[in-house]
Amino acid sequence: MGQLVRVARIQLVNAFAVLALPVLILLMVLLFNIGIAYLVTDLGEEAEMSTGALAALYITMLISHIQTMTQMFPFAVGLSVTRRAFFGATALVVVGQALVYGILLTLLKYVESATNGWGFDLMFFALPFLSQDNAVLQTLVYAAPLMLLSFFGVWLGIVFKRWGQYGVWALGIGLSAILVGLLFLIHSQNWWGAVGRFFTEHSALALLAGYPALLALLFAGAGYLTTRRAVP
Repeated sequence: MGQLVRVARIQLVNAFAVLALPVLILLMVLLFNIGIAYLVTDLGEEAEMSTGALAALYITMLISHIQTMTQMFPFAVGLSVTRRAFFGATALVVVGQALVYGILLTLLKYVESATNGWGFDLMFFALPFLSQDNAVLQTLVYAAPLMLLSFFGVWLGIVFKRWGQYGVWALGIGLSAILVGLLFLIHSQNWWGAVGRFFTEHSALALLAGYPALLALLFAGAGYLTTRRAVP
């Protein structure tokens, strides 16, 4: 564990880009949406306003961890860090960062609720489909998708280091083909009703925390296997 912590510190050399920048982008997007809500209210509109701009944080995390592998991986290996240790430290950073951000988002959700949507009936964090009554469950709902996208970003970065740009294109085309194939199968077998029941019969906690956590574990495993043969 001590070795993983030491290697994790290497990834946090540029702490601003890894830790602070996603939060800064989140706050900028929040302020922008509060400004829009203010303008809407100033025009006499009193309708509740909801936004999906929270996705900016998740996209930033995806990009940030792609850069983790494309920039920090060669640096760490150059310092004689083993691939296994580097990936373990990366997983430690990803899980820790996702949980910390999940706690932060939960706190901001409570602030949003207490201030009646930042004073303008704005739903930025307290989106109905994300809301949980329990603080721990709420944190998991925010954190699990962050882990999913982060590990996916790590895997994309490793694929790029292993096979270059053509590997990333091949992966993208392959995943797109699988998605199109699944949609065709669902349509040809008339399974849309079953798909709808899957989403309606499962709780938001399962859909937004449980399944994303399983997919994050899958991408983490794929990333680990690919890292073993990645070229710095």
